[in-house]
Amino acid sequence: MKTALITGASSGIGKETAYVFAKNNYDLVLVARRKDVLENIKTDIESRFKVKVTIIITDLSVLNSSNEVYQLIKEKNIVVDVLINNAGFGVSGNFAESDIEKVTEMLLLNMITLTRLTKLFLKDMLNLNSGNIINIASTASFQPVPYMACYGATKAYVLNFTEAIAYELRKTKVKVIAICPGATESEFSKVAGVENALMFKSVPSSKELGQFIFDSMNSSKYSKIHGLKNRILKNLGLFTPRRLELAVTASIVK
Repeated sequence: MKTALITGASSGIGKETAYVFAKNNYDLVLVARRKDVLENIKTDIESRFKVKVTIIITDLSVLNSSNEVYQLIKEKNIVVDVLINNAGFGVSGNFAESDIEKVTEMLLLNMITLTRLTKLFLKDMLNLNSGNIINIASTASFQPVPYMACYGATKAYVLNFTEAIAYELRKTKVKVIAICPGATESEFSKVAGVENALMFKSVPSSKELGQFIFDSMNSSKYSKIHGLKNRILKNLGLFTPRRLELAVTASIVK
């Protein structure tokens, strides 16, 4: 039986993705900070599906947490077949007024931890010439995002990083893909302080996105955008003057 490691698995996209993989007979390693929540998810999944769930409680916004996760996996003799770098959060508001410590935590989690986990598990996957790495980017990857400037920049990094290494690995059997969701029902909007923003009106569920992530895993593409509306908007942006694009994005976020 194959094993999927999912970060940020205590709620939203990470949690729903865990259920989708369990339904498809994957053992799971779930990583997040909230022990009680992860334990409840573990109990529920193991009672409903014939899979094993291992939980790792850690704060991935701490620099060396990625190494700790990797070492725990090695100690437990678990082979990770699918790595899903889902953990991340956003910070909203004017950058000049932002809490720089919170912003720094976000930069570490969204980019540095994702990069380090990718590096650590990629080595093992290449040795086996098998595996999948799924990095959760965003439609925020495609343009600057006023009032969420640093968050948008982190997701642009995730997209560009992922597509670049996917190309580097094109002659191997290790598949790497960036998934770019738009606004989705999850705790993200509340944590980021944008739950009343226009972009979070009538959005798809995390469950729907979890299924999309699973279905996209072996795509020949290096990245995929979730939702027809988001794909159309991305293409429209190619023909929109930059200043206008910034103004429209700002009106949706604020």
